[in-house]
Amino acid sequence: MANNYYDLLGVSKGASDEEIKKAYRKLAHKYHPDKSGGDEAKFKEINEAYQVLSDKSKRAQYDQFGQNFNGASGFGGGQGGFSSGGWDFSGFQGGGNGFDFEFGEGGFEDIFSSIFGGQTQKATRKKRGKDIQVDVEITFEEMVNGTTKEINLRKNTVCDVCFGTGGDSGAKEKVCATCGGNGRVQKVGRGFFGSFSQVVECPDCAGTGHVYEKKCSKCKGEGKTIQNVKLEINIPAGIADGQTISISQAGEAGGRGGRSGDLYVNVHVKPHREFARSGQDILNSVEIPFSLAALGGDVEIETIESRLTLKIPQGTQSGEQFRIKGRGIPDLHSGERGHQIVKIIVRIPKRLSREQKRLLEELRESGE
Repeated sequence: MANNYYDLLGVSKGASDEEIKKAYRKLAHKYHPDKSGGDEAKFKEINEAYQVLSDKSKRAQYDQFGQNFNGASGFGGGQGGFSSGGWDFSGFQGGGNGFDFEFGEGGFEDIFSSIFGGQTQKATRKKRGKDIQVDVEITFEEMVNGTTKEINLRKNTVCDVCFGTGGDSGAKEKVCATCGGNGRVQKVGRGFFGSFSQVVECPDCAGTGHVYEKKCSKCKGEGKTIQNVKLEINIPAGIADGQTISISQAGEAGGRGGRSGDLYVNVHVKPHREFARSGQDILNSVEIPFSLAALGGDVEIETIESRLTLKIPQGTQSGEQFRIKGRGIPDLHSGERGHQIVKIIVRIPKRLSREQKRLLEELRESGE
């Protein structure tokens, strides 16, 4: 991350809110990862800088402490609110004296707001997008060699008009009147044991604590729109049947600038008519006639790449295995290939000519 948020946006330290917003929109349009020639890393840096400089409280702290301002607040920092210091109490519940709290992502801020009805610092929590899970089927050969698969998704993507802010071009940002900038509101209800209080996400600002005077005309303030998206998935050589590939932030777009979810691709390998897998080795079998097993000779066998000749020694027994080095499956990490293990099945003839029977009887009489 660059040291200076102002330099990232190309504005002076005394720039107005409107100048900062204008600079951000211009850069976001240029570096948005969904655009041709976009830069995801640069876009994230620009977005981070904008989230700080567009918030008066954060900007004041940044001007005073620099990039370490998040760690300078401690208890009672900022505007006098109570900071949770980054602790996550998600899922913890406490009760007693008529209170029933559900600690959400807001941590201690939710608790104090629920008990005292007080105001905390302006909310900065942004809703993360949902994860997506898909299944992809590949052939045995594609598993060995690696492949690329195209998948089609219909999912929420970052709005290409407001770039996830939810505000119309030029619209001014203001504190949400419903939650007073907290991003959370108190919901009171009645249950079997009496009334209860629960802190939930503000429905008007989606937990961000701010709204725009005019919503984006395309996404209606959501910061995201549903689109059909084509993605190319690189499947590495050697992946196992049932293994999952995780692609960071390729899932549903988050709400109003929130982080996108992840994409999970479950890979399934079709069974092969001849080959099977054992670790990094490929297994198959080949039938040879009794005479070849007894006298020795050559037999052609299949491999993933091509056919090759396997030399059968004289007196080979049914069930014996031969290893062909380097014709197996690549290791996912080292790329080193296993081997192909060929099992020999000696075919015993069911019908014999008179001459064949005579020769075999002579062989039997000799004790062989």
